[in-house]
Amino acid sequence: MAAVEQGAAPSIAGVTPGAGRRVDERSLAWMAFRRFLTIRSAATGAAVLLLLVLAAVFAPYLTPFEYDKIAPTAAYEAPSREHLMGTDKFGRDVFTRVLFGGRISLTVGLIATAIGGVVGVLLGMTAGYFGGLVDEATMRVLDMMLAFPGILLAMGIVAMLGPSLRNLMIAVGIGYIAGFARLMRGNVLAARRFDYVLAAEALGGRSWTILRRHILPNIAAPLIVYATLSVAAAILTAAGLSFLGLGAQPPSPEWGIMLSDGRETLNRAWWVSLFPGLAILLTTLSINFVGDGLRVALDPRVRGR
Repeated sequence: MAAVEQGAAPSIAGVTPGAGRRVDERSLAWMAFRRFLTIRSAATGAAVLLLLVLAAVFAPYLTPFEYDKIAPTAAYEAPSREHLMGTDKFGRDVFTRVLFGGRISLTVGLIATAIGGVVGVLLGMTAGYFGGLVDEATMRVLDMMLAFPGILLAMGIVAMLGPSLRNLMIAVGIGYIAGFARLMRGNVLAARRFDYVLAAEALGGRSWTILRRHILPNIAAPLIVYATLSVAAAILTAAGLSFLGLGAQPPSPEWGIMLSDGRETLNRAWWVSLFPGLAILLTTLSINFVGDGLRVALDPRVRGR
């Protein structure tokens, strides 16, 4: 028999160490994906969301108009062949502005969720794993943040930083830190009692290595679901703040601004507010359907079904 080189990992029947784990992970991911597709509401939501994302990405190729081009002679034209969703008070094509507004709203939702998620996950993992004074101090700060409704906290932050799209994303993101942190803290506290974590600690593993390699991958499912649902909530919050004039500023085609522009002319130009409102509804509803589908697909209790 050929000698096994010193330091080389042995293999059995041509199978390298870790290959079975990778195969199992791929199999579990494929099973979760197939379960997701069997949920009609989730699959429909994913299809609608994909169409909305594609429409936002390829917006310049789907309309001949510019979203900020003013045409006073075409103000308040009803939906027609030329203007599928009509025009607003400045003669701007509503369909074009809805398409380009999708870019802004989806970006705000993703970035705000990323800000809240990254900071919240780090805080929650630190508090849950190390405990003691670190946990107490972190939870008291989070309790103070949770004492304010999310939109009021975001309004206060925007009021201090000034109304702009960048400050809007920061404000909304800060409002979601506490939710992510509490979710992660609870899951880390539960995971610390698992045998594989105790074994890693007994073998002398570093705290952050254990958190990154052993705990986080095994509690990622609820985090993914919560993050998905948070994107929809962030889009709604951002649209509400822009509606109040605390978010993106004109002539930005943000959906909340478009709703605000059309609120005074609902009787004679209903299309100015209707179509951006429908865009917000479809986007948030489809994301919520996807989030609910992920919750079922990633549930370990139905993994073998």
